[in-house]
Amino acid sequence: MEAMTDERATTGEHATFETLGLRPELLKALSALGYEEPTPIQQEAIPPLSEGRDLLGQAATGTGKTAAFSLPVLQRLEAHRRGKPPVALVLVPTRELAVQVSEALHRYGRDLGARVLPVYGGAPIVRQLRSLESGVDVVVATPGRALDLVNRGALDLGDIATVVLDEADEMLDMGFAEDLEAILDETPEQHQTVLFSATMPRRLDALARRHLSDPVRITIAREKASAGEPPRVRQTAYVVPRGAKPAALGRILDVEAPTAAIVFCRTREEVDTLTDTLNGRGYRAEPLHGGMSQEQRDKVMGRLRSGTADLLVATDVAARGLDIEQLTHVVNYDVPSAPESYVHRIGRVGRAGREGVAITLAEPREHRMLKTIEKVAGSPIAVEKVPTVADLRARRLDLTRGALRESLLTDDLDRFRVVVESLADEFDLMEVALAAVKLAHEAGNGVDDDEEIPQVTFRQDSGGRPDTRGGSRDGGRDAGRAPRRSSGPAGRLFVGLGREAGIRPGDLVGAITGETGLTGRDVGSIEIHQRFALVEVPEAAVDEVIQALKATMIKGRKATIRRDRS
Repeated sequence: MEAMTDERATTGEHATFETLGLRPELLKALSALGYEEPTPIQQEAIPPLSEGRDLLGQAATGTGKTAAFSLPVLQRLEAHRRGKPPVALVLVPTRELAVQVSEALHRYGRDLGARVLPVYGGAPIVRQLRSLESGVDVVVATPGRALDLVNRGALDLGDIATVVLDEADEMLDMGFAEDLEAILDETPEQHQTVLFSATMPRRLDALARRHLSDPVRITIAREKASAGEPPRVRQTAYVVPRGAKPAALGRILDVEAPTAAIVFCRTREEVDTLTDTLNGRGYRAEPLHGGMSQEQRDKVMGRLRSGTADLLVATDVAARGLDIEQLTHVVNYDVPSAPESYVHRIGRVGRAGREGVAITLAEPREHRMLKTIEKVAGSPIAVEKVPTVADLRARRLDLTRGALRESLLTDDLDRFRVVVESLADEFDLMEVALAAVKLAHEAGNGVDDDEEIPQVTFRQDSGGRPDTRGGSRDGGRDAGRAPRRSSGPAGRLFVGLGREAGIRPGDLVGAITGETGLTGRDVGSIEIHQRFALVEVPEAAVDEVIQALKATMIKGRKATIRRDRS
């Protein structure tokens, strides 16, 4: 393939959909939908795609790329076409994204009679086979189901004029590389190929070089804020000991009061546990992970979109492709191990001119990981202190004040006048108002949180090369961390939490190594009983560990910590 050429960047010139040369049917649909002017990626991508050029676009979620490739596909489509095999194929990583893209294509192409079919796993294949037999113009598919239909002879790619790979990096991460190659091999030699991705890893660039011919290459960064204007996505990190994360997250969410939020976790078990914790705190949280059936996933998404739920606790894989209109906050319960995952996650908020918030809970040892993410994301992450009990109470008072002010401005309060007038004969009006505010505040905010969460900071490196065993190769040690203990006599600690509280050995090791200078190798045998646990640590470190664990929480709970007397 020839080298990629025609490198483009946004020009900033004013454009309208009319100046992009779109056909009247599309302009009418866009006007009805309230679209006023193209986004930068639409402005750059629509003209070359309408001409039939191949295109390689790097753009974050929320920049308008669905319309950027959908409108040119429809621009080139014969109106009220009667042929049965599709002329365009859009490949996406997840069922949810397939539905979203197909809905967009259907809305834009309604006046053209465009027949759009989403195909994906987890849905009855018979219905999809029937639709393909009747004839379609555009197929929007997940790679696995598309290849299945090709192998069955049901999806004929012989007339394909355009192939779009949307969220291509996600498809590679999900293991679809071989499926993509097999599908592309079934398409005609002469066709238009369009590839969009939020990141551009080396293997994706190799895929593009094999299948794109002399493409236009477009890179669209997220729109930057004007000088003096705050960014649309406020990125914040809180340094939190591992054991205090559940309580810290609840405190942060109480202060932030999101309209809707996704909390990303690493494992299914963590998703389920954290969902229970948040529901216990009064949130309407729903889990989403790979262990759930498609029907369960659909019900969860329905509750989130309808406003019945306001928090989604999910793994990365389960949440891929989700587009939630009212989403205001994205939370990384753990620092993502891959910076690209962070970029994908925060791309879900701050869209279409709305403000969004990205929050990361980082452990004291994760300073370097956060710095790497900052470099890849191209924007700073502000490190803030976990809200204190006083901060939380002040925020709750602000919410009560706001609710009362809104009621005073908008509600009809005359029917309550008799209550106030009767009480005014016995009490001062200020006292009546104070009692009413107290009742409203307690009804709206529940019980105050009295537990302070330990305030910790990042552990800075001393300058030597890091040693995975806890020290540094030049013989120094991490600043603020005690020297590593040599092997010697061990002391045994009593921890007043056990199996009944869901405690596992990893929770105890994580709490100890996260709050002291000990490493995992320094922690000895661990016995977990129904209501307590016994942990061996170096005798010289017993007092340090006791003090550190008394100041933190294990799995969101305070525990009695003392030297074992048995």
